Amino acid sequence: MLHFIKGKLAMHFTGGVVIETGGLGYEVYVPDNSSVYLTKEGDAIMVYTAMIVREDDISIYGFADKESLGLFRKLMTVNGVGAKAALSILSALPAGELQKAIIYEDAAALTKANGIGKKIAQRIVLELKDKLDVAGTVTGSAAEVQTVGSVSEKGEAVNALMALGYSKGEAVEALAGVPENDLKVEEYIKRALKRLS
Repeated sequence: MLHFIKGKLAMHFTGGVVIETGGLGYEVYVPDNSSVYLTKEGDAIMVYTAMIVREDDISIYGFADKESLGLFRKLMTVNGVGAKAALSILSALPAGELQKAIIYEDAAALTKANGIGKKIAQRIVLELKDKLDVAGTVTGSAAEVQTVGSVSEKGEAVNALMALGYSKGEAVEALAGVPENDLKVEEYIKRALKRLS
């Protein structure tokens, strides 16, 4: 199983990129809105990957951040959502917007993705809404950001930073770097903004 691929961008193609590493060129499918496309040919690149193996095909899907990869994997746990459908959804909605749509049960937003009808969108919301929280999927040192029912000061700060236009991943990472655990929301936001600037 490939967790990530790090190498040199060899070329772009419709729907993805080719990454050269160790004398091999890996064809990697990425969401249409991915920052991966901003990388120029010949530049260093790293993507987090999911390798999907089927009887007649082996495909690699790549993402600029772990957050998007995690959402891709979660989407594929929903009955009727395969890798291509999950990629289509992440192409239509950036990770932060997708999580908000699921959490706030906005199935209509999911139908913006090619090939995603109303029934599948509703199934995604139904099956995933309890697996995400307003502060998002947090890992490591940011695990103290709590779910919506008992939103912590840091959790409220995450929501405020997202309202300012930062992604959930950026907000959580910035707040994880603030060691104090007894500050007011406003102070968390100020310190996080310093780290983000």
